[in-house]
Amino acid sequence: MKLLETEGLVAGYSAADEVLKGVNFTVDSGEIVAIIGPNGAGKSTLLKTIAGLLKPGHGSITLTGQPIAGHAPRDISRLGIAYVPQEQNIFPSMSVRENLEMGGYIDPRGSRRRIDLALERFPILGKRRRVAARALSGGERQVLAMAMALMVEPKLLLLDEPSAGLSPVAAQRLFEEIIAINRAGTAIAMVEQNAREALTIAHRVYILVDGRNHRDGGAAALAADPDIRRIFLGG
Repeated sequence: MKLLETEGLVAGYSAADEVLKGVNFTVDSGEIVAIIGPNGAGKSTLLKTIAGLLKPGHGSITLTGQPIAGHAPRDISRLGIAYVPQEQNIFPSMSVRENLEMGGYIDPRGSRRRIDLALERFPILGKRRRVAARALSGGERQVLAMAMALMVEPKLLLLDEPSAGLSPVAAQRLFEEIIAINRAGTAIAMVEQNAREALTIAHRVYILVDGRNHRDGGAAALAADPDIRRIFLGG
């Protein structure tokens, strides 16, 4: 079932700065879809536009067939899309539990139940629920950011460079958490700097170059393509 679709999406940070130049993109229910490409290709801009942080100049965005292009971020969140930015995605001075409370502020009903579920789902957070978020490791902070996003019980989770700055061990643990979130029923669209790992965990992959669609398809097929391996995977 098609969950999210963009068609001919044009967006940028000003009228004269079109970063996305007609991008077509889909996510089906239950999928992990990775978005890879060189710096400046428009990968993060695509997620920000879907999340409502940028307004598209042209094109459409639909969630389960409902147009959402240009909607306010709060409204898009209520419709079932949660966005985790690469940076500034937690409240450092607040405890882990207080961060989860902030994640559920849009719909406080049943917040206590969802917090308890999050602390059970992510044991590392449960053990440190009273600790200030600034005391967490980089990987733990990213898990907390995802747990905060899941507080609204989204249909689709948007992750922008989740492994950036993490050690290989911490990144591997984070990818395992991402797979677990997906298996529990949440679709994921993920911009990822580690293209090799992205192709390992994703079902499908989109490659953007200069704000346009370059290639897309099954992750396994693209990972086996010699040109893709040479250009995007380092051989």
